[in-house]
Amino acid sequence: MGALGLVGLGLGDLLRGKSLANRARPAPARSVVFIFQSGGPSQHETFDPKPLAPQGIRGEYGVTATRLPGIQFCEYLPRLATRADRFSVVRTLRHTADRQFRNEHNSGMYLLLTGSTELPVGDTNATITSPRPGRMEWPSIGSQIAYALSGEHRGGWPAVVEIPRENLMKYPGRGPGLLGPRFDRWGVDLAPRCQAPDAAGSCPNCFSHDDPNDPARAAGPGPQAWWNNSTCRDASFHLPALVQGGFSPGELQRRTELLGQLDTFRRAVERQAEAGLASQWDAHRHQALQLLIAARPGKANPFDLAQEPDRVRDRYGREEWGQGFLVARRLVEAGVRLVQINLRGWDTHQNAFRDLKGKLLPSLDHCLSGFLDDLEERGLLEETLVVMCGEMGRTPRISPIAAGGKNASGELFTDGRHHWGDVFPCLLAGGGIEPGRVLGQTDPHGGQPVGDAWTPSDLAATILNRLGVDPATEFQDATGRPHRLFQGTPIPGLW
Repeated sequence: MGALGLVGLGLGDLLRGKSLANRARPAPARSVVFIFQSGGPSQHETFDPKPLAPQGIRGEYGVTATRLPGIQFCEYLPRLATRADRFSVVRTLRHTADRQFRNEHNSGMYLLLTGSTELPVGDTNATITSPRPGRMEWPSIGSQIAYALSGEHRGGWPAVVEIPRENLMKYPGRGPGLLGPRFDRWGVDLAPRCQAPDAAGSCPNCFSHDDPNDPARAAGPGPQAWWNNSTCRDASFHLPALVQGGFSPGELQRRTELLGQLDTFRRAVERQAEAGLASQWDAHRHQALQLLIAARPGKANPFDLAQEPDRVRDRYGREEWGQGFLVARRLVEAGVRLVQINLRGWDTHQNAFRDLKGKLLPSLDHCLSGFLDDLEERGLLEETLVVMCGEMGRTPRISPIAAGGKNASGELFTDGRHHWGDVFPCLLAGGGIEPGRVLGQTDPHGGQPVGDAWTPSDLAATILNRLGVDPATEFQDATGRPHRLFQGTPIPGLW
């Protein structure tokens, strides 16, 4: 009986918060896939290269032509370059908060993931990662979506799902804030445990920016290896561990049948006092059972990648990022409103040009191209808004992280770029976005916007707009104070 209460009743109660209704306008997008490049990718080495800038700014890489006249990407994004007519790029997102906030990871993440321009009053880059009584924290974009579309039930799954590593998801700005826990995201741990020191990138391309340059010291079981990665090289995702000890299908069915009998009795008692609540209860219980289904394999489980043919698995890539994109597609098909995929490794202070061309850029180029192709061929791209960016960009000038700085093996760090919140790029596709557009221009060194620039608040408003959320939508915090959901203006020129 205690287990039934936990599984059949408590979880249903938790999910009942989604019963609040907010009317939405007709929308081009039904779901969002938010690809978060944790660490902050360089604008120069992605979608805004500066081949005519001085050497200390343009970097080591060349450029590749895209299908858009006069538009070039970094040379290590050739697949995305040939697909540039399928998505659009905003080159001039920027933070307008004070410099000590816009140039740091924790505060930059909060600003981006909530769609804010300022930290909560009283917070700093150091404090924003920890709970604090009385904090007026703005809800994440995902929680805003969960609230605004809470009256539209789609398949019983949580509105917001974040993958693939719950144990590494420490990014501020991902919580429900003023909206309260009913609109929180569901963080799911799917990837195998990573044992790399200061891990970056995606398994099996696991690496650290601190890796030695000596090939003899490559990770592995060898005597000269910097660390032993032989126990964590399998990038295969596991199913979510939702229930302690798990349930077999038979046990789940028996428990469900017993819960149904108990509900029959409860309805007989409550029919007069609470007429009309039974159908709502059924919906909440159905969603609770959907989560339990995720703990076992089968066609109904969007996390079970064994259901996908090899050609699709290979198209996405068998590494952590590719599998994350494939799970995202399956979650969108299951009705999830926002899937956030966290891609680690973009904090390229040192050994940047080694790691970007050897790990990060080829991986992204393969995985994201396969994802966009598959969405388009399945007819999902038109109704799925794909957004990709990091919490900041990187400095125009290249330099070592510290003069004479050395990695763990005693080698001098090679150069990289550092935190820069004044300008950073964002890719958008599908969901009513007009493809093949490049908005915003940066100066010749790629360090400042020239003309139009937009904030994370404008990006959040763009996402809400594509989902059909009324810009007049308001919510009340725990004290009853009203707040307008839209804090910015949709970026013009994207549709």
